[in-house]
Amino acid sequence: MRLCFHGVQKPPIKMWKSLIKLATPLARSENCLLLAENILQQQLRTTFILKRKIPPNLTRKGYPLKKLRTRNYLYELVKNTNCEKKPDLDIILTSYVDGLGNVGDRVSVKPGYAYNNLLLPGLAVYATPENIEKYKNLEIKDVVQYSSPKALKMLESLSRITLSIIMNKDSPWTLQPWHVRASFRKCGYVVPESAIEMHQKSIKGPDMNIEGKEFYITVTINNTEKTKVRCRLHHWSTDPSERLPYIEGFWKEKGELLFPEDSEIERSK
Repeated sequence: MRLCFHGVQKPPIKMWKSLIKLATPLARSENCLLLAENILQQQLRTTFILKRKIPPNLTRKGYPLKKLRTRNYLYELVKNTNCEKKPDLDIILTSYVDGLGNVGDRVSVKPGYAYNNLLLPGLAVYATPENIEKYKNLEIKDVVQYSSPKALKMLESLSRITLSIIMNKDSPWTLQPWHVRASFRKCGYVVPESAIEMHQKSIKGPDMNIEGKEFYITVTINNTEKTKVRCRLHHWSTDPSERLPYIEGFWKEKGELLFPEDSEIERSK
């Protein structure tokens, strides 16, 4: 007796034989992590959205379904999710991260950066409803808090530079915060005068005895963090014949301190 399946296409026998040949050596291998019965059941995270080029003809109500023709199996690719840009991931920081925020801040970053640099090291958690409620009224203890995400980076940058303060060689002057502000502006830093705290002792000139000597000032960031900035005096004249020679790379070597009490700051760095 011969059985006929109307409307159902039997799978080719050659295809099953090929799959059995592939599964048999994998199942016998001791290092194989997959069982033989699970080889053909692995899920793939691939999604393709397709659209028929030629839609099939409609069937009248009560009549049998019309068979699809070859042209009905032609598709157009609408979207390939593998090439689609993944959205940013919402996370909650569990410790301070330079450039992102403080403990408990909710930020959105790229999935790769969030997974490798924040979630795996334990610096953040997923922004699930449970974690949002957990870190909503978090009491932060024994954790350093900064006034802004960029505060720590700015502190490190200012503590490494040697600020050249150029003063007039011909006219008398007394060093003021606005002189320091102008020197910061030449280096690309915008520092208001209110954030600059001068040395307790005044510095007056012109005086060739203090040429090239260094001293420290205090800069306050966001009225919270404070750091010491090393400064070096240099006299400049409008007369080219009276100008002192420029020292190339002066910031690479530490000069003589103008005030001996600043040596404690040198040892603390």
